[in-house]
Amino acid sequence: MGLTCKIIIRTVLSIVLFAFILNPLICQMDSLIIKHSEDFEVTGLGDAEHWGKTTWVNIPQRGKDQISYNTKVKILYSATGIYFLFDCEDKFITSTITEDFGDLYNEDVVEVFFWTDENYPFYFEYELSPTNYELPIFVPNVEGDFFGWRPWHYEGVRRTRRATFIHRKDNVVTNWTAEFFIPFALLKPMSNVPPVSGTKWRANMYRLDYDNGQTRWEWQPIRTNFHDFERFGSFVFE
Repeated sequence: MGLTCKIIIRTVLSIVLFAFILNPLICQMDSLIIKHSEDFEVTGLGDAEHWGKTTWVNIPQRGKDQISYNTKVKILYSATGIYFLFDCEDKFITSTITEDFGDLYNEDVVEVFFWTDENYPFYFEYELSPTNYELPIFVPNVEGDFFGWRPWHYEGVRRTRRATFIHRKDNVVTNWTAEFFIPFALLKPMSNVPPVSGTKWRANMYRLDYDNGQTRWEWQPIRTNFHDFERFGSFVFE
């Protein structure tokens, strides 16, 4: 075998090996490992030491919008519920709605969706505004026809815990953070709740901003709207 042939074979083998190594990483881009934690209080600042157990996940900005902000999130789960910490770069806060269960998606907001059992087109949606107003709803989605239902007996262990904080430097807005806890008790009677080690939920995470029209961020890209549940990624519980 000539030298040239050996070089070609080695090059091809290197490419194949690189692709083999890279492929699992590519496959994991739509999955997140959710680490376990003890329960803790939320402050809106993300200052609990428990957040050190996990790392930030960037939420990509979609479309060709004129503004460009970074958005990132951390996630943990405990025996009683799931925690989120969003950090949203911003310069102007659009948040005038002063009631829970309002149409928060028409202003600045972060959103998470859980589809806990792929056998049923039924998922949970949670929205939180920079001024700490929330929208928790259950959504049946039948062939693209969807509408949210408010939870019943939304109190006690079924109620979320949430806090937000608008950060400023020299009295100018720089970013806002949203920290919230969704109890598994609220998600009943959804299947695969509470999750155990190895449980997989389909999920997606979003942000909307209205500094210059509507700008959106999507963890997993969608085709039409945020209710494109077939395009959700996966949470895999550690």
